[in-house]
Amino acid sequence: MEANISTLFHVRKDKKTGDNLFPIYLRVTIDGKRYEHSTQRYIAWEKWSPGLGKAKGKTDEAKTINDYLDVLVHKVFIYQKELSLEGKPINIQTFKNKWLGITQDQKMILEVFSQYNNKVEKLVGKDFAKGTLERYVTSLEHTRRFIQWKYNADDLDISKLDYEFITEYEFWLKSARNCSHNTAMKYLANFKKIVLICVKNGWLKRDPFFGYKMTKKPVIREFLSEPELKLMAKKQFGKRLQQVRDIFLFCCYTGLAYADIFKLKRSEIRMGIDGKKWIFTSRKKTQTLSSIPLLPSSVAILDKYANHPECIITGRLLPVLTNQKMNSYLKEIADVCGITKELTFHIARHTFATTVTLNNGVPIETVSKMLGHTNLKTTQHYAKLLDTKVSEDMMRLSEKLDFKAGRQDLTTI
Repeated sequence: MEANISTLFHVRKDKKTGDNLFPIYLRVTIDGKRYEHSTQRYIAWEKWSPGLGKAKGKTDEAKTINDYLDVLVHKVFIYQKELSLEGKPINIQTFKNKWLGITQDQKMILEVFSQYNNKVEKLVGKDFAKGTLERYVTSLEHTRRFIQWKYNADDLDISKLDYEFITEYEFWLKSARNCSHNTAMKYLANFKKIVLICVKNGWLKRDPFFGYKMTKKPVIREFLSEPELKLMAKKQFGKRLQQVRDIFLFCCYTGLAYADIFKLKRSEIRMGIDGKKWIFTSRKKTQTLSSIPLLPSSVAILDKYANHPECIITGRLLPVLTNQKMNSYLKEIADVCGITKELTFHIARHTFATTVTLNNGVPIETVSKMLGHTNLKTTQHYAKLLDTKVSEDMMRLSEKLDFKAGRQDLTTI
């Protein structure tokens, strides 16, 4: 059966140059599926005929452009014939490979990236979270646009990957995409995952990231101090803000992130080894298990909403609103309490790690387990030693040294 193939030339309005020219693109359609490729030719909008798909008039410029476009059309049908003679199926993928000069042994960057993302998509809910897929999809799109910007190509052979590619990619992310340093590092880390797949499969002989430093800049993580936490807990609010305040405080006392408290079920509250109530859940982000003993303040909040209609109907532990609404109401709560910090829901998790646990002498290993971290370094990002804790520790040390000095003086009498 013959493949239904057609060609069309059009200009891309979204890619206007500084000289007010527009790039001409070739669109090849095979059995309803499209492949677009830049012709590397540019034209002013008023000189282009969208209906005819060619340059207007009989000027030398128009004749030169139209002659080149005719050559490309001829090339399309030559490749169609060659694919037929080679006994290969004529579809958009085989045509694209033919057009780009890709042999069966060649691997293309975006092709490998897309294949990896397809696997991640099929494993969402099993090995990967939905958010992970979204990040890789965004990273793929950034990589695609960078290749178009840097190499004026739709894809690039893996063998072209080198140190310059990585450094230029970082520059493009920070300049063209206006990414912060840490955000750029995250996208490059996603891309490195694809590069390492290529290295391990033998498609790439050398890791282009070798010698490239992917260090992130330290981020100041806000959290509530003990006085701020007590002030918020004692403050009187209307029903709407009170509900948001209570849920926020519950997370301050348990270290749960928004995604975790939103999905938390009543069935995940069980008796622990000490005969008291514990949370036994898995983190939505990492799927790691978290076992968290409930403090009296947390239990009091649960009792307060035990008969809430939404909780009874859905089986959820607390009546959590959308993240957008929660953060919006938290800003109102901060204003009422006179808290000048930019209050977001994730600050509750930082507050649990610092003010509630570490500042009260809970070992970082225990905090890490309750937060559901698999790496202690991750917990250290949250672990802020407050000035009061440093002061208390140094006072104890001072008293200990004074005591030893006193005993030493006694022995000399």
